[in-house]
Order: sequence, then C-alpha cells, then structure tokens
Amino acid sequence: MAAADVAFENVTKRYKVPPESGSSSDGLVARMKRRYLTPSNLFTAVRNLSFEVPHGQALGIIGHNGAGKSTILKLLSGITTPSEGLITVCGRVAALLEVGSGFHPELTGRENIFLSGSLLGMTRREIHRKLESIIDFAEIRSFVDVPVKRYSSGMYVRLGFSIAAHLEPDVLLLDEVLAVGDATFQQKSKERILELKQASTTIIFISHDLHAVQQVCDRVLVIKKGVMIYDGDPHSAIVAYEKSGSDHISPAKTIDSRKPVSIVSMDLLDSAGRPARSISTGSPLRVRVHYRVHVPVSGARLLAVFHTPDWQMKCSFTTAQKGEELDLPPGECAVEFACDELALQPGLYMLDAVVERAGLVEPVDWIPDCKVIQVTEGPAKASGNFYHSHTWSFLTTEETAMASRGAPGNQIAPSPSDARHESGSQAAR
Repeated sequence: MAAADVAFENVTKRYKVPPESGSSSDGLVARMKRRYLTPSNLFTAVRNLSFEVPHGQALGIIGHNGAGKSTILKLLSGITTPSEGLITVCGRVAALLEVGSGFHPELTGRENIFLSGSLLGMTRREIHRKLESIIDFAEIRSFVDVPVKRYSSGMYVRLGFSIAAHLEPDVLLLDEVLAVGDATFQQKSKERILELKQASTTIIFISHDLHAVQQVCDRVLVIKKGVMIYDGDPHSAIVAYEKSGSDHISPAKTIDSRKPVSIVSMDLLDSAGRPARSISTGSPLRVRVHYRVHVPVSGARLLAVFHTPDWQMKCSFTTAQKGEELDLPPGECAVEFACDELALQPGLYMLDAVVERAGLVEPVDWIPDCKVIQVTEGPAKASGNFYHSHTWSFLTTEETAMASRGAPGNQIAPSPSDARHESGSQAAR
C-alpha cells in the first residue's frame, strides 16, 4: 500500500458541555458557583477512531448531522486538538471548511483574493500567478474591483470556492463545498476537484451529496455518533449509510410513551410506490410518515419539512394547508403526502418529521434528518429557487388586441392553426 498522507490512531475528541447558566437575576456568587464548582458534562464527538489515507486517494466521510464529520476535519486542520490518540498529516495541507471564510466586506474582490488566499496558505507570488484564472473561474470579472459587501450571495460563494480551487496542496480537506452556486457552477467545481484528484492530491471530502461522493471518492467512511460503522467502496458505504438512517428514528420498542404522539418512521416513495433515494425536479413524490398516538390528541398538525444540509428550510408538506387541525385517536397510523410535481431544484435535501399541536410553541414530536434525498435535474428545467408547473401559449394578433382592451383572453376560441404549447417549468422567486 502507498505511504499514508493522513493517519488517525485511536483518536477521541471530547467537548465540555457547561451546566445551564440559570437566571440572569441570580446573584454574582450563585453564578460563579454554578460556573466553577458545578461539574461540566463531557460530550464525545469522535470516539476511538482509526484510519489511514494513502497518498493520492480521495476519501469521503458521510453520516447524519451530528455524527462527528466536521470534527474530524477540524482535528485534521489543527483547529482543535484530540483528547486522546495521535493524528499524522504529511505535506502541505489546505482546508476549505467554510466558503468565503476570511473575506473582509469592505475590501474588493481582488483584495480579498489576496487576503483569503494568504489565509488558505498561498504565497503572494502564487496568488499573482493565479489571479486571472481565479477571477475567470468565479465569473466576477466585471465586479472584481467592487467591495464584496455589494456581491450577491452567489458571487460571494463562487469567489470563495474559486480561491480554494486554485490551491495546490498535498492534502485537501473539503466540507460541503460542492453545495455552492447554481447547478452549472457546482458541476464546474466538481470537475476542478476531479482535476486535483488526477494530480494525485490526497482529498478528504465531507458531503451529504451522495452522488458527488460517488463521483469524487475512491473510498468512503460512514460515521455514526462519532464511531466508524463502515469503511469501503462508495456504493457499499452509501448502502450502509442509508441502512444506518433507518434506525435514526427510534425503533418502536424505545419510543417515548410519555409523549402524546411519537413519530415512528418516514418513507419516501416514487410514483410506482418504490423507495426513492433520488428524484428529478418535476417528478411525483410521496412522503409517508408513520406515528403512534398514546393518548387522544386534538388540534394536531403533521408536517414533512425539506431543508438543505446547512439548515436552510426550503418547503414543507403539511396536513394544515388551509388551517385544518386533526383529532388523533390512540393507535398506530400513517399520513401520506402526495406531490404530483416536486418543485425543488436539483440539490441535496434533508427531511424532518414533525407533529405539532394548536396552542403549543414546542412540537409534540420532532425527528430531524429522517431521510436524505437527492433531487436531480429532470425534463422540467427552470432557474431560480423553485420550479412550478404551468402552461403557456402563443396569442394571435386578434387575441393580443382584445386582451389589451381588457377582454378575457380565455374566452376566445382558438383557430385550428394556432400554435399552442405546454411546458412544465417557470422560475419563481
């Protein structure tokens, strides 16, 4: 086996979780006692983890939110140190843990290229040599001398990734960086990562985008609650990851019966009723939420919430579309949400299952990240945040004239020669 560029040997990372701060009205002595005399709880983010990454290998690390993935990259980049164990990293390391980190809002794009590039480990001579390529890759040439505080969010993240994409490290650490920009820029970013891979750069890549993991990585680790549960080829690792997600919701025997309602599981189904791991924009999707009612509940609402891996909520399916509230009798049941044409644009989304009750601020039960689904580009194409089905048609000269006079165009009978078309896409902001 090739020499390892990265090695974890029995690494454990614990964090102190301080006791509750109490009321702001407490006296100084009480607050000092609570802070310094009350023992802190220890949270283990990574537990006894061991693995090696040979030179030139692209290693993926996947797992549900809170599994410990980002902690591993922070340990590798030196942001934090292990509580136990030994970490070995050989060669020049570049870490891209947050796109756009190090930008100063008052500086121009050009000035921030030098600032951020320096923070990421590039020399001034290297930045000068790559400056034009960075600007072109980010597609911001017309605005490169404008302060970045005036940039759109898309321009901001494109510039941040472009700087990082021009690093030439021995070891490159990437945390969810392929989720930036639109679909075209994401593809260009992916191609740049593959170029670095072809140049024998050792890559450690964290992402919820399972399709990108399969494309980029030679090998994948599956992490659950700080422990490695699988180490193997990408396809088998993704299967293990999805299997681990099936018990992300508590099994029936451990459901908390003290709650009025407990969520048991969630299923994603395609139009044929088969389990759906990915779906294209504009295609039908069914979301089935199974729950158990321990005591009768009135005024209930059930939701399936879609959000991005960084917790940006995109949409939700709900039983209360028009404010309806349900009375739930004791027993096990399921609600199924049906969507004829999914309006989400291509990307990776997590789903939460929620049970709410009228008059309560806190949900009755809420299970985050029940499912992960990859939305791919389908026949329905649109720019913007959402896709919406619609129809469109050409108007004849007569119809246009009547419409301008206020006549309802849909009352005009079309002639057989009219050219009429239907489409399923329209951008909506």
